[in-house]
Amino acid sequence: MRLHRGNVFLIGLMGAGKTTRGRRVAASLDKPFIDGDEELVHRLGRAIPEIFEKEGEAFFRDHEQTLLAELVQREGIVLSTGGGVVLREANREQLRANGFVIYLHALPDVLSKRLQRATDRPLLRAAEDPTGRLEELYELRDPLYRQTAHCVVESTSDAVSRLIAAVEEKTLQKPE
Repeated sequence: MRLHRGNVFLIGLMGAGKTTRGRRVAASLDKPFIDGDEELVHRLGRAIPEIFEKEGEAFFRDHEQTLLAELVQREGIVLSTGGGVVLREANREQLRANGFVIYLHALPDVLSKRLQRATDRPLLRAAEDPTGRLEELYELRDPLYRQTAHCVVESTSDAVSRLIAAVEEKTLQKPE
């Protein structure tokens, strides 16, 4: 089975390493890399925390959905999505239909350590207990990530080689 449009999409919670590892995967596979959040910030001309604060999460999600519908139509890309992209069924369907989806999985305690100094995460900024908030997000989103993904990869230091192996295995499989 060939990758649909040659695309690889990375999903997972904030701090899972989608952007960092996505860049490495794209370089290893010689594909262009797109960070969905960075593209949205560029198009809207404002940082994500500002968008959440002034327009609200629904406004952000609407624009995220529009952007995703456009990006998944491209060919031969590695796309790092925003952590909440799976909240909308239309997005989950678009991802699965237009590429190979990898859930970069990390537990909330790991994410909490990675994000302890982050100030640009609107869903954590206002939280009295950021770790507790990450646990809530994990409980809500983990089933959606798993439903959407073609493969789950643990977000550890050797995740890049496992991501590439998963993509190559999917690309090289013979039709059933």
